[in-house]
Amino acid sequence: MKNISVIGAGTMGNGIAHVFAQNGYKVNLIDVSENSLEKAIKTISKNLDRMVAKEKITSLDKDKTLQNLSVFSDLKNGIKEADLVIEAATENLDTKLSIFKTIDDYSPENCILATNTSSISITKIAANTSRPDKVIGMHFMNPVPIMKLIEVIKGYSTSQATLDSIMILSKEIGKSPVEVNDFPGFVANKILMPMINEAIITLNEGVAGVEEIDTVMKLGMAHPMGPLQLADFIGLDVCLAILKVLQDGFGTDKYAPCPLLVNMVTAGKLGVKSGEGFYSWAQGTKELIVSDYFKN
Repeated sequence: MKNISVIGAGTMGNGIAHVFAQNGYKVNLIDVSENSLEKAIKTISKNLDRMVAKEKITSLDKDKTLQNLSVFSDLKNGIKEADLVIEAATENLDTKLSIFKTIDDYSPENCILATNTSSISITKIAANTSRPDKVIGMHFMNPVPIMKLIEVIKGYSTSQATLDSIMILSKEIGKSPVEVNDFPGFVANKILMPMINEAIITLNEGVAGVEEIDTVMKLGMAHPMGPLQLADFIGLDVCLAILKVLQDGFGTDKYAPCPLLVNMVTAGKLGVKSGEGFYSWAQGTKELIVSDYFKN
């Protein structure tokens, strides 16, 4: 596999495109928004500049990486020569089903179709295609250029050949793939999201404040960042969507999202992407500033 198409130029999509391009693959980055594509290339270039400054790569490596990248706003043209298509669109089942129907219709017959979903059933997505044996989950971690883990999820009909190909490919781009089964949330989010949700419940019940909760988890549990800060980075809308998938998939209120989380998403307080969540991110500083809403 040498030709990779990545659908979605957001945080995950541009990170995935970056990693493949840096490892010598020809990458088509696809998004309906020309503005998103422009921002993605700028982000990749800035991230490469940081790597050059830290002497992890050379300026020549940066140039080669950018030369391996092409952008497309037309999905059909962007996938017509792909060996692997990785969908990294929003965490919404209907959106993913629509995208997979198109890539199934217009990508080469032997092309593997992967989704970067963090919670949605691979089997359900695969059933919307004519090649369920070639559909697989590749759940990258954010930030993609730095994090080593890829959850590789085999759906009910995914062939062993497809699984083997993706496991090998993941290692070739410097990642550490871990095979997991097709259950809602897989491993990472089945464990992570209830923890984040419990932290929000703890805040909502007044047990402690934002900084206090995050400090306990950082200093007491050796987490690199607290669960509320992490939720802001993930996106509170994404956290809510994953919790709903878990709740519906397992049929239990164990995963019911905290009303505070629901209200924040309804109010447009989505974390880093909106400039405000549990913390305020609009100041352009690395200092963690608790949003006014949560200050006493």
